Amino acid sequence: MAATITQERITGRGWAVLFVLCGAIFLEGIDVSMMGVALPSIRAELGLATGELQWIVSAYALGYGGFVLLGGRAADLLGRRRMFVGWLAIFLMFSGLGGFATEGWVLILARFVTGIAAAFMTPAGLSIITTTYTEGPQRDRALLVYAGTAAGGFSLGMVTGGLLSSIDWRWVFFAPVLVSAIVLAGALALIPRDVRTPGPRHGFDIIGTLTLTGAMMLLISTVVRAPDVARGQTVGTGIAGLAVLALFILIERRAKSPLVRLGILRNAGLVRANLGAILLVGSFVGFQFVAVLYLQELRHWSELETGLALMVIGIDSVLAPTLTPWLVKRFGNPRVVFGGFALATLAYAAFLPLKADWTYTAMLPAFILLGLAFALTYGPLTIAATDGVPENEQGLASGVLTTSFQFGSALGLAVVAAVLTATDVLTVDRFRAGLVVPLIAAVLGLLIAGRGLLVIARPREVSRTS
Repeated sequence: MAATITQERITGRGWAVLFVLCGAIFLEGIDVSMMGVALPSIRAELGLATGELQWIVSAYALGYGGFVLLGGRAADLLGRRRMFVGWLAIFLMFSGLGGFATEGWVLILARFVTGIAAAFMTPAGLSIITTTYTEGPQRDRALLVYAGTAAGGFSLGMVTGGLLSSIDWRWVFFAPVLVSAIVLAGALALIPRDVRTPGPRHGFDIIGTLTLTGAMMLLISTVVRAPDVARGQTVGTGIAGLAVLALFILIERRAKSPLVRLGILRNAGLVRANLGAILLVGSFVGFQFVAVLYLQELRHWSELETGLALMVIGIDSVLAPTLTPWLVKRFGNPRVVFGGFALATLAYAAFLPLKADWTYTAMLPAFILLGLAFALTYGPLTIAATDGVPENEQGLASGVLTTSFQFGSALGLAVVAAVLTATDVLTVDRFRAGLVVPLIAAVLGLLIAGRGLLVIARPREVSRTS
């Protein structure tokens, strides 16, 4: 465990450590979104169908979501720095492998292993923050900067992906190798070595680990395979995943040292934050998939033109670490999250009337609103998902949140892909039908955020009547 920084303000070394961790989460965010813009170019060279194309993104989500809770627990038990540095190196290697792929299955395999690496690296990095910076204003500031960097990477990746794909789509894989090498050097130099805490150290819940990982992989596989033709097989996979998940719950109830303490789910704020994370990222990834295919395959825009068109969404990379902390301090997390989902709802609704000859001016309001929505929502959800969680379970809470982000990504992409592939030809009407999915997700997020506002309002009402 890293030494805790106890000052209220973040020190110079604290900022240096945070910069390294932000570099890793920026890498993870940009890696995911760059892929979305590069998909048409990859399809053209490797000859993949629309249903197969989603597996390039979904394989990553499958590896990520299937192993991330194990990654969070491994960070708590085996050392956060050790997990962060080791799996960052694996992330680097397999990202490079994807760049050399000449067949679709090699590319999908590389994405799957890269996702596993991110599943161990990301919760370790987040839990380093939550155990290094003092809970309160200092930790909130660090988390908002960290989450803002992630959101910025996620949105700026669309621009970067367009620029790199205009040269060669393989640079979408090679560029993260260069960034990973820089972050790895910084991590080795700046992140303190893990300190063994006193007291008994329990081993892994091996059976629980295997059943949970198996259940997560089966369930996420069910989601990402939803658009496939083999509907009966997909349903069978889903039933099997639910059965294994039920077995995991039974195991955890009896385990002396459970992988996941089920009582952590009694934290209503944590549950609301994770549901919000699923809906936020799911709607965003689904929207990105529709927007990219609309611009490149219906409008025949180039990768560079598509990336530049979506660049305005990257406004969150500026606002998330600057405006959002002030808003959270002024109005509190629940109100800021509610406002973010309200803006997301407006963004998707504004894009819904798209036409075959829409001008960029007509699209721009939706892109600006979406950038604002991401800036207001991503960071506060991260705070809510880890606030009040004991230090020895910060890795677990981080893993649960990361699972929600990845499951939401897979779910949003799969549902949108299923809608788009319902007919053989991609038309404007089909794109509009696909846009209904992120709109519904944003509305659900707004309702959940509203529930959080009611929860914080009730204590005030009680205090007024007492």
